[in-house]
Amino acid sequence: MKTRMQDKVIIITGGAGGIGLESAALFLEEGARGIHLVDLDAGALKQAVSKLPADSPVTWTAADVSLSADVARYTDEAAKAHGKIDVLFLNAGIEGKVLPISEYPEELFDKVMAVNVKSIFLGLKHAIPHLKENGGGSVMITSSVAGLRGTPNVSAYVTSKHATLGIMKTAALELAADKIRVNSIHPSPVDNRMMRSLEDGFAPGKGDEVKAGFEQMIPLGRYATNREIAEMALFLASNESRFITGSSFVVDGGMTAK
Repeated sequence: MKTRMQDKVIIITGGAGGIGLESAALFLEEGARGIHLVDLDAGALKQAVSKLPADSPVTWTAADVSLSADVARYTDEAAKAHGKIDVLFLNAGIEGKVLPISEYPEELFDKVMAVNVKSIFLGLKHAIPHLKENGGGSVMITSSVAGLRGTPNVSAYVTSKHATLGIMKTAALELAADKIRVNSIHPSPVDNRMMRSLEDGFAPGKGDEVKAGFEQMIPLGRYATNREIAEMALFLASNESRFITGSSFVVDGGMTAK
């Protein structure tokens, strides 16, 4: 019997997406006491839950992660449903569009920053009291290799992913005395919906060519899978990482080694 997540309750934002859903499945395999999925669309959440084993201890909240009232609601609903919160996986994110800075819509830049950055601030703000009450816990933030380097024509996304480092390190220092660990995960391109969108944005109708170009930048020669990112999240959520906080974990097939 797998027990790395035994008795742990986990909130996962972006829970209906590839990484979020795969993480939920993996946490359940490892004996999680409860999973609370959060995403914007209720229909997508219902579909996600249907893909998990029947009778799994999974609840969900449809919420806008950039709105304080919605974040407070999903946090409280998770704690009420499962009795506590041990792990917060701040995984929600959007890619925006592929456009040069001079042409990037200001309102879209603001939206990307709200979903990718403000949501982290709000998630921490509302979950910290629950984590403290529980005697500690783990927070993981999904960033990207785009949070470690520049990429032309995706200014909002790159800026937002760099910002995750600042709030992660600050939170890690603030919360260490409360035994709350905070770390970030930096994937290379992952083989899921977001990359299909970005591939088409870089060269409409030529997504396969764009993918091949990205893969040539990765020494291991391929995109990451949702499962491989979920496995890093599992490590950071588990007690195996009990002495790790304030760190960035790169899961990129060697992409940033160049």
